[in-house]
Amino acid sequence: MSTDQAKEISASGVTVDVGDATTRYLLYGLLPSWFVPGVADWAMHRRTRIEETAGTRESLIHSLMMAEVGIPIALTLRYEVNPLLLSVQLGGAAVHEATALWDVRTAVDSEREVKPVEQHIHSFLESLPFAALASLMCLHADQVKSLLRGGRGDPEAWRLVPRRRPLSRGYLAGIAAAIGTCVLLPYGEELLRCVRTGRRNRKKEKNARSDAARWSAARSGKGR
Repeated sequence: MSTDQAKEISASGVTVDVGDATTRYLLYGLLPSWFVPGVADWAMHRRTRIEETAGTRESLIHSLMMAEVGIPIALTLRYEVNPLLLSVQLGGAAVHEATALWDVRTAVDSEREVKPVEQHIHSFLESLPFAALASLMCLHADQVKSLLRGGRGDPEAWRLVPRRRPLSRGYLAGIAAAIGTCVLLPYGEELLRCVRTGRRNRKKEKNARSDAARWSAARSGKGR
């Protein structure tokens, strides 16, 4: 924004606070929208019958990825951004990206068809953590500098500090409800479905081996 444009906005009586605008975008835009591709990805797993292909292994990887993202988000909603929290966020984003590659490799090796639509959904799920982290780092540039200095001179750099302006209980309750409805419920159902199908398939294989052994023993007895 140029100086002249800033003067025009000021003269019109409109006050632009980039920090507040970015915070509202993170809280009421980016974070809630994160649930949409998450549910869509679950729907694609169900459509391609994950329980019959990659099974429990891939579903557990999905749970791991949600933890890698969910823990930094939960901490950010409750605590001040400082070098410790930034380290957790950066580490979570890096590990999440590595796990995402493992997830796709697991699906491909299991012959589960990862359709173009699902790949496009993955692009959102992978880019949103970096978008959120970039916005937070812009909002807290002083803490980024502190992190680069190793937190020297800041006694609170490497401990969790409760938010000085806590988020409302209504907002936190809404996010918790959304997580339960859009994350825990569908992916819990997916994991349960995979576990049940895996047990059923193993039971079928065991029965088949038992039948084959009995048939072989009966045939050997007739040949004597």
